[in-house]
Amino acid sequence: MIRVQNLTKRFEQFTAVNNLSFDVAPGEVLGFLGPNGAGKSTTMKMITGFIEPTSGQVSVYDINVNADPMAVQNIMGYLPEGAPAYGEMTVLAFLQFIADVRGLKGPLREERLASVIEQVELASVLNKPIETLSKGFARRVGLAQAIMHDPKVLILDEPTDGLDPNQKHQVRELIKGLAQDKIVIISTHILEEVSAVCSRALIISEGKLLLDGKPDELERQSRHHNAICLQLAQEHESAQQALASIDKIENVEALPDRSFMLFPQDGQMLLPEVVRWLDDKQWEVENIHLEKGRLDDVFRQVTRAKVV
Repeated sequence: MIRVQNLTKRFEQFTAVNNLSFDVAPGEVLGFLGPNGAGKSTTMKMITGFIEPTSGQVSVYDINVNADPMAVQNIMGYLPEGAPAYGEMTVLAFLQFIADVRGLKGPLREERLASVIEQVELASVLNKPIETLSKGFARRVGLAQAIMHDPKVLILDEPTDGLDPNQKHQVRELIKGLAQDKIVIISTHILEEVSAVCSRALIISEGKLLLDGKPDELERQSRHHNAICLQLAQEHESAQQALASIDKIENVEALPDRSFMLFPQDGQMLLPEVVRWLDDKQWEVENIHLEKGRLDDVFRQVTRAKVV
């Protein structure tokens, strides 16, 4: 596994990462969340051995990263922010170069090249210089180089940045497939990506760990957990006040198009009670659904609070 213990990184008077500790096991896809400047990329660079921590340590499959970074990098794939590459090289030449750097030879080299090109769908741009590619294709080249040697660990910094919705879906499915026998850590600011891909999420701010849990566990901490979104078929006088009178409904927010958001006390499940109330009132309903919670609520709540 990856074990991060009391990791700290200071740049002169600025502390980018502050006594951070967590473990990641094979088969987990860990979403690493935080506002800009929270310390996500710095943590990833320390895990990969590109920068040394001020204190603390990281081990990857029992290899100490500070003591033997090359051994760790041999079993790791890394997609850094910006996906740097040699712009004058064609996509094929660059991936062949990466295969050579990773020590792939003979049939295995050709097999991995063909497999990765197909997985990331790069066949249409193989003979184009990287510097001429769109941002989305450049990002896919970066992902391709990260998985070329079939690594045991994948560290991906904003892997779907610049991709269109179809490409995002494809990359997310690829990551989920790869994660079956790998450790995957994804830094992202796209909260829907965490729910779509990750089995676990960490939220950090000012270099400190604030929350650690499964996405659905974190969503249950949202004020929208078990909230009821209701759209009425027709207008009713003082509808908002009437809905707020339902037992154990704490607050009702009015939305456009005769819609309302009903917030239960303490996140209780009140949908059956609300449905019975509507039946008793004989109010026709256009649409009604239960919210499971919103990760963005939790993210804003904990990252706006003062970190102590």
